[in-house]
Amino acid sequence: MANEKKVIHVDSLNPFDFTPEKSNKFGGKTADIGKPLGLQGLGCRYLEVQPGRRAFPFHNHLGNDEMFVILKGQGVYRYGDKEMTISAGSVCGAPRGGKEGAHQIINNSNKELKYLAISTLNDPDICEYPDSNKILALGIKPGNDFMSAYLKYIGLMDSQVKYFHGEEEWASPSDNP
Repeated sequence: MANEKKVIHVDSLNPFDFTPEKSNKFGGKTADIGKPLGLQGLGCRYLEVQPGRRAFPFHNHLGNDEMFVILKGQGVYRYGDKEMTISAGSVCGAPRGGKEGAHQIINNSNKELKYLAISTLNDPDICEYPDSNKILALGIKPGNDFMSAYLKYIGLMDSQVKYFHGEEEWASPSDNP
């Protein structure tokens, strides 16, 4: 990458707003740090979360580890069935695994919360969302990022089909000798 930087200061970032329309609970601003630094196996995002919000729903990753470094503000780190107070200087770990490792950062203060989200970049990845009973199957390659992912499926666990669903109807040219 010809445009790689070796040092980025968070104050120089221009984060974009990813708040869902009509949401009072989720969203914030984010900027990618990993790609501009030329990192290929380690991701890093800068996040700003306003009071009363959380950037993302409670979730766990089956394929990637995550770590969060709190830069400014305070909040709650929800991990599994526990809630822990966090503030500037706190480092939170979210190892890949099942629902017992589901995690979420909540800004329950009256000031902005700023943090780094650092993760491995194993592709594909599967996420579970215990609060809403959703799953996300994500295969980014050959796309470039989450938005242009090659495969992205978000659905409810209850809407699963059986393994051979729809296969009997499909005909191969070799089925008709």
